[in-house]
Amino acid sequence: MMRQQRQSDVVIVGSGASGAVAAARLAAAGVEVVCLEQGDWTGPADYLSDRPEAELAWVERWNPDPNIRRGPADYPLTGEPDVSPVMYNGVGGGLVQWAAMWQPLLASDFRVRTLDGVADDWPIGWSDLAEPYVQVARDMSVSGLGGDPALPELDTYPNPPIPIGKIGMAAARGMDRLGWHWWPGANAIASRRHGSLQACQRRGTCMVGCPENAKATPSLTHWPSALAAGARLVSGARVAQVPLDERGRARGVVYLDRDGNEHLQQAQVVILAANAVGTARLLLLSESPRFPDGLANSSGLVGRRLMQHPYRTVTAVCEDSLDSWQGPWGQSIYSLEFAETHPDRDFVRGAKWMVMPHGGPMFAVAEYQEAHRHEGFDAVWGPAFHRAAAEVFGHAFTWGIQAEDLPEDDNRVVLDPEVCDSSGLPAARVEYRVSENTRRMLDFNVARAVEAAEAAGAVSTLVRGVWPTGIGHVLGTTRMGDDPRHSVVDRWCRAHDVANLYVIDGGVFVTGGSANPTATIMANALRVADRLIGARASQVVPS
Repeated sequence: MMRQQRQSDVVIVGSGASGAVAAARLAAAGVEVVCLEQGDWTGPADYLSDRPEAELAWVERWNPDPNIRRGPADYPLTGEPDVSPVMYNGVGGGLVQWAAMWQPLLASDFRVRTLDGVADDWPIGWSDLAEPYVQVARDMSVSGLGGDPALPELDTYPNPPIPIGKIGMAAARGMDRLGWHWWPGANAIASRRHGSLQACQRRGTCMVGCPENAKATPSLTHWPSALAAGARLVSGARVAQVPLDERGRARGVVYLDRDGNEHLQQAQVVILAANAVGTARLLLLSESPRFPDGLANSSGLVGRRLMQHPYRTVTAVCEDSLDSWQGPWGQSIYSLEFAETHPDRDFVRGAKWMVMPHGGPMFAVAEYQEAHRHEGFDAVWGPAFHRAAAEVFGHAFTWGIQAEDLPEDDNRVVLDPEVCDSSGLPAARVEYRVSENTRRMLDFNVARAVEAAEAAGAVSTLVRGVWPTGIGHVLGTTRMGDDPRHSVVDRWCRAHDVANLYVIDGGVFVTGGSANPTATIMANALRVADRLIGARASQVVPS
C-alpha cells in the first residue's frame, strides 16, 4: 500500500551539488522543500583519511566505482563502456568523494557550434552564470587566485590559494621553460578557516574524506542552512517514478524507503538533481501511455549524448624529493594552454591539465605498475614493490589531462532489460565509446605533457592510457535548448514536455568543455532556483 506524504511546494531528487544549492536557496525564500536522497549522511567518523589504512580503503569501501564499492545505496551500472561512470550516493552526492577542483567553463564552451562547427551552442552564455559563479564560490569557501588571463574575468576568490608546494613549483618551472600557460589551482578547500570549513592540513587524502572538515561538501556548506530554513531531507529514499496527473503535470515522486515501503511525495514542482546517469534513469523508468519512451522524452534525447571527460595521466618522476604525498588532492596548478581549438591540430576543442600530488606508497606503486603493465611488471608484493616505491614515492607529480568530450547520440544511458538494483528497479546500462577526435586530442596532449615533465627535470615519465573508470564527471543526458525537438529542457531547465518538472544537474550540459564541471553545475542550479522564486506566482502546478 502506497503511503501518501503531505504535499510540499517543491520536491528535489538528489542532495548533491545542484540539489543542495536549490534546496538552500528555495528554503531561504520561504519555499517548502522536501529533498529525497537514496544514500545516507557521511561525516568525519566515517572517513579513514587519518588512519594508516587510508589507502586500502580506496580499494573497496571508498572506491569511486559503485560496481566495486557496492554500498547499500548504490545501484549497478551495466554495459561495457570504454569509460565507466563513477558516482557516490549519499548526502552531498559526488562531492563527498570529489577532489574539490574548482573551475568555471571557458566563454568559448558555450559557443562550440558557432566557433568550431561541431556540437551545438548553449541557449545561455557565460554572462548568464557570471554572478552565480561568484556566489557559489563564496558559499563553497573556494581558495584561489583571480586574474588568470585564460579565463573570463571573475571577482577574487574568498580565500587565498593553498600553497602550490614543491610539486607545483617543479611543474611550473617546466611550463615556464616552454613558455606555456599555468596558474595556481583554485579548490573548494579552505586555505584558512572560512564559513563552516576549517583550514586545510594538507593530508592529501581528500578523495577518502577530510577529517578536518576543510573540503567543501554540501553537508557542511549548504544543508545546515537549508534545514535551519525549514527544508526537509529524507535519506534512504530511492525514487522510482515521477507520476503524472490527467493533464500531464508531475504530481510528485514515488519512492521506496529502506524497508521497501512505497511512498508518494506530492509536490507542486519536481526538481531532478540525481546526476546525468541517475536522472536519465529515473525519466526512463517513468514511462506511461503519454510518454511510452520515458518521461519528457518527446525529443528522444533522454539518456543520449553522455559526456565524461576521458582522462589520461603523465607522471613526472624526479630525483629531488617533492613531498608529493602532501595535499590537497585537488589541483596544485593547472594549464589551459591547449584548451581551445587550433587550426594546426587534427582535432577540435581541447583539454585541461592539472598537477596533483601522488599520494602514499600504495598509490605511487599502483601508478608505476599501471604504466608498466604492457611489460608484465608486477609490483604487488616483494622486492618489486619496494623498488617502485623507492623510485616514485615522494619524488613524483602527475599531470592529469582532462579532455573535452563532444556529445554523440550513441553515447547514452538506457535501462538494463535483465539486471536490477536491490529494490528491483532496472539498472542503468551505459553505452559509451571514446571518439576518434577525443583520442587524437588525448594523444597530442599526452605528448606535450611528457615534454613539460622533461622540461621540469623528470628523470622518467609514467604514461597511462585512457582511464577505464571515469573521474566523476557525467554530463549531457538531458540537454538544455530552446527547440523542444532537439533538447529535453529549456534555458531555465524546465522540461519542454512537463510544465512543472525541472532538471538541474550536469545532464543539462550541451557541451562538456574541459573544465571540472561542479562550479558550473552549482552556478546553474542557483540561477534556476532564483528564477523559480521570481516566477513562483505563474508556475504551472498539478491539479
